[in-house]
Amino acid sequence: MKLEFIGAAHEVTGSCHHLTLGEKHILVDCGMEQGADLYENQELSVNAAEVDYVLVTHAHIDHSGLLPLLYSRGFRGRIYATKATCELCNIMLKDSAHIQEFEAEWKNRKARRAGKSQVEPMYTMEDAQGVLEYFIPCPYDSVIEVEDGLKVRFVDAGHLLGSSSIEVWGQENGEEVKLVFSGDIGNGNRPLVKDPTYLKDADYVVMESTYGNKIRETPPDYAVALAQVLKETFAKGGNVVIPAFSVGRTQEMLYFLRKIKSEHMLPEYENFITYIDSPLAVEATNIFHKNVSECFRPSAMELINRGINPIQFPGLRTSVTSDESKAINFEKEPVVIISASGMCEAGRIRHHLKHNLWRPESTIVFVGFQVPGTLGAHLLGGDKEVKIFGEAIEVRARIERLPGISGHADRDHLLRWIEAFEKKPRRVFVVHGEDKVTEEFAALVTERLGVPAVAPYSGETYDLLADVCVKEGNQEPRPIRRKQERTVSTVFTRLLAAGERLLRVIRKNEGVANKDLAKFADQINSLCDKWDR
Repeated sequence: MKLEFIGAAHEVTGSCHHLTLGEKHILVDCGMEQGADLYENQELSVNAAEVDYVLVTHAHIDHSGLLPLLYSRGFRGRIYATKATCELCNIMLKDSAHIQEFEAEWKNRKARRAGKSQVEPMYTMEDAQGVLEYFIPCPYDSVIEVEDGLKVRFVDAGHLLGSSSIEVWGQENGEEVKLVFSGDIGNGNRPLVKDPTYLKDADYVVMESTYGNKIRETPPDYAVALAQVLKETFAKGGNVVIPAFSVGRTQEMLYFLRKIKSEHMLPEYENFITYIDSPLAVEATNIFHKNVSECFRPSAMELINRGINPIQFPGLRTSVTSDESKAINFEKEPVVIISASGMCEAGRIRHHLKHNLWRPESTIVFVGFQVPGTLGAHLLGGDKEVKIFGEAIEVRARIERLPGISGHADRDHLLRWIEAFEKKPRRVFVVHGEDKVTEEFAALVTERLGVPAVAPYSGETYDLLADVCVKEGNQEPRPIRRKQERTVSTVFTRLLAAGERLLRVIRKNEGVANKDLAKFADQINSLCDKWDR
């Protein structure tokens, strides 16, 4: 029984862990890296076609975004996640595929004019739709027997609608080992979703550390803080632009804006208009409405029971088409614009930044974590000029960060989560944090719990039965840079993946009737005859 760390090792995004249980291969998350990459991630040590199961902690792209790529390389196993996570992945993975295809098309138009080579999207809409067929929705708090010797349970992590920590029981050679994968842990007291569930026992714990070096002060009243920003911006005649993740943060911002209106916090501007400019956010909001009973916290349920929709209010408008999106920038009165992506790396938010960054009367309000290297991080870091769609834009707008608004637990909340284990684990693995943060938090866990805690690098592998590291990870950082674009010629790798999948299918059919095996062999040979050159 081995655990290999692939992504989000000494980095914040791209979560992926590979558990080997006998002959079975299980991935916990399969996320996309966002922003700059400090370390080169180890390639998965098995072909995608050999992966039997994927367990998904939640729908954010840095935890689920490479599932379509896994599918394109031959994966046809089962994907387990909570019901809400399955529903959110249904829209988020297709949206990600759309972005991949759109950006590849845009880059190829420029490349053709410049006589440069073409690139291909990381994956296509067909890949996204294909992998969605393999999702299996699971309820919270129920032990699910995946197969003999493998059981899982999803419990609420309090980070996002449907987010979970995952308990995994695996048996090998007559010995059972229990692992807990924290997923992203919420900070509690969120406006909509429940607080994180504390667990009691595990042999090994893999936990996040995004804010493992930060302690938040008592959170301010977000509605009051946001109302003050709106008041000051509207008085100057500017727009308030909020880059926000379409799933989770957008709905929380709607909650606060509803509160501002319902409690008359802006008497001078009570009729202000708010736009949700993201088809994905509109769809996600509908999914929030469908999962209130299982996922909403008691205070939000109280509003619903009183007939109050906690994320709906007068003056809320949605923008779905491109024409509707473009029209927002011609509004004569100041407006609030909530648009994705939350880190300003893609999507419609970049158009709104292009129209508002140069205006000193406008305000850009950040309400979430910004990965180093992203456009959002550059703006928060004080850059006076940025490039958007190849055009240099002077930054004259007010750049604001609302303190305390985060879906991640801070250091003390993280410690409270790990200290809740009544049975101390053999070892704690600290992942999903910036390079030095993972090391610092691991040392703190060791000090507080008295158990070994380590921050593994990508490729690092542990034998869980023996509790020893059997393979060192890649500890050599590389210069911060973007990932290379995939050229069209790399489609050949997809063909290789299909061939390796065929080999796996052949091995699985050992013992089938000779008549059927002969037919199978004839079909393969016929295909080879067609393509053998």
